Amino acid sequence: MSRKIERLINLTIALLATKRYLTKSEIFRIVDGYVGSPESKERMFERDKDDLRTLGIEIEVGSFDPLFNDEAGYRIKVESYQLELGEITPIELSLLSLAAQSWQGATSNNAAQSAIQKLNSIGVPADAMDLPALTAKITSSFADISLITAAIAANDLLEFSYISSNLVQQKRVVIPFSLASRAGHWYLACVDQEVQEIRTFRLDRIAGEIAQKANLEAFTAPTNFDFAATLADNHTATFATIDVRKNKGHFLRMLATSSKDLGEWDQIRVPIFNLESLCSQVLWHGEDALVQEPAALRSLVIENLQALVNHHG
Repeated sequence: MSRKIERLINLTIALLATKRYLTKSEIFRIVDGYVGSPESKERMFERDKDDLRTLGIEIEVGSFDPLFNDEAGYRIKVESYQLELGEITPIELSLLSLAAQSWQGATSNNAAQSAIQKLNSIGVPADAMDLPALTAKITSSFADISLITAAIAANDLLEFSYISSNLVQQKRVVIPFSLASRAGHWYLACVDQEVQEIRTFRLDRIAGEIAQKANLEAFTAPTNFDFAATLADNHTATFATIDVRKNKGHFLRMLATSSKDLGEWDQIRVPIFNLESLCSQVLWHGEDALVQEPAALRSLVIENLQALVNHHG
């Protein structure tokens, strides 16, 4: 990640988390990346504001007290932090999904915690819970998604080694036609050239590099393939029991299959398709969610919380 992109992310996090307007001097103290002379910082900040507005992120300008001529301050309202998509193609949707994935963990990573900690240290109320919820985390195993997307657009061949469920590694030659994600994993739907049948592959089971090669034969993607149904058939869920504070934990409640009233808390059952993904959702809700079982999920949550404490004190 470039320094400028990291600074823009840090600035967005700070302006979203703040409960009041932040002055330029406060922003320069809180947000990592503003260095150099006062004039250099001013120029960087003006360019950053223009870049965020170009991306459709509205920065609100105001003051602490409208009756006095205070220094102007800045913040981003959560309700204005959204994207109007309009009509988009399947390829564009795949790329947008990839971009959304890269934001996962923004509220618990070092940049966010540092910005929020600095805001609170200078007396500015700030809360990570004010940051909008984001989606599944991108990992290094997904670095070839852009290549796969290009192959889908061109009807090209892909060659790769795939580790099957019984840990046997085999070479595959396929024509990809669709990408989808479920329970924190990316899946590729394609026509396997060896058997001339539709197959699905989980991207994190691809070993080594993926090679894209030109397809010299005509290819028409299947029109009657239901990717969602196929992925649903291939998943057997276990469940987590989580206590959620009344009127809190809305994202966890959306995942729940049942709920039991415990008074101040509700106890919900949530299917586990991916332990790390569910752990991120629990961490998102902070003190409003408490894992009862399974032990593996509870331990993972505690491990992540301990890592945050060790890093930030």
